[in-house]
Amino acid sequence: MATADARGNGIHIGSVRGAFAIGDHNTVTQNEGGGAPAADPAQEELLRAVRELRADLARAVQSPEVTALDEELAGTEGEIAEGGAAGPGRLARLRTALTDAGAVVGLLASGAAVTQAVAALVGG
Repeated sequence: MATADARGNGIHIGSVRGAFAIGDHNTVTQNEGGGAPAADPAQEELLRAVRELRADLARAVQSPEVTALDEELAGTEGEIAEGGAAGPGRLARLRTALTDAGAVVGLLASGAAVTQAVAALVGG
């Protein structure tokens, strides 16, 4: 593509890969991997385990504790997918929800995986 400015100077842009901006006040953000921020391995493991537990909970008998846990799992999944990591507050709320729904979580291998992943991130 080539255009001429008011002084007759031309602008030519050849092949472009990645993100770029032209002009005043432009910003560009490029996230690798399909638009999702890169998460560290521990956060990626937590995300995988959260998704498995959510799928398992969909088949469980619903109770207030299971509903609250599913809501915390959904929030955790969204936080990791959008920001690359679940923050300390989110992890604390998830840990509490896991404890409150302990009877159901204890029966599911995916529940143990989430519990272990949270413990690895917050310690203990």
